[in-house]
Amino acid sequence: MSIGRQATALRDGAEVLIATPGRLMDLVERKDCRLDRVAVTVLDEADRMADMGFLPQVTELLDLVPGGGQRLLFSATLDRDVDELVARYLQDPAGHSVDPSAAAVSTMEHHVLHVHGPDKFATATEIAARDGRVIMFLRTKASVDRFTKHLLGSGVRAGALHGGKSQPLRARTLERFRSGEVPVLVVTDVAARGIHVDALDLVVNVDPPADGKDYLHRGGRTARAGESGVVVTLVTPRSAGTSPRSWPTPASGPWSPGSAPARPS
Repeated sequence: MSIGRQATALRDGAEVLIATPGRLMDLVERKDCRLDRVAVTVLDEADRMADMGFLPQVTELLDLVPGGGQRLLFSATLDRDVDELVARYLQDPAGHSVDPSAAAVSTMEHHVLHVHGPDKFATATEIAARDGRVIMFLRTKASVDRFTKHLLGSGVRAGALHGGKSQPLRARTLERFRSGEVPVLVVTDVAARGIHVDALDLVVNVDPPADGKDYLHRGGRTARAGESGVVVTLVTPRSAGTSPRSWPTPASGPWSPGSAPARPS
């Protein structure tokens, strides 16, 4: 929706406003939106906003909200940046956790496959061609599109999901994956955030994640609600320096094959 249409809608009044930090700041700066009468503020995906560099906008917006109201913060992980938000904007907060921070997933298996760089796509394609659904992670939108095209050319039904796709297209792709029409979903970290698909038993890191937090979020798409699942990471000689051995987890310290990392939300 254009910012003009959003400004018109706001002039008619709103009881609930759902916004991204950037767009809301644009509306505030245009004087199309005021936050001085907000009673309840909800900040969702706080850790991801921190990872993506949105905290300056978030804090500027929170400074415009009057004190004394209710503030709720949701985050899959609690790290230094999120802790700063809690300390600055929440007074005597009550904490609630879906899972204990040190909970382990005993039903999740972890495997590392060492492959030569030129063989990475071929290995990932063989895995994708198995029966059943699989989510495959790559780091960039371009690599997601490139690998999805490679899978389709190899006869594997696959769909791409990343921030460069329109919302209707992302919704259709995800629904086709949930229904089983498309058994392979190729995604970036940001696009896959919050995805829940029942009975998904395999996640593949075609590109290794950047850090332990991303590893937990990726693996958390499987082995949910007591179900079993497998996480496979492809490691080339070039990416060996960021292999899972060096990715810490909140529960267990450095990761080692066979260990069960902390349960992501």
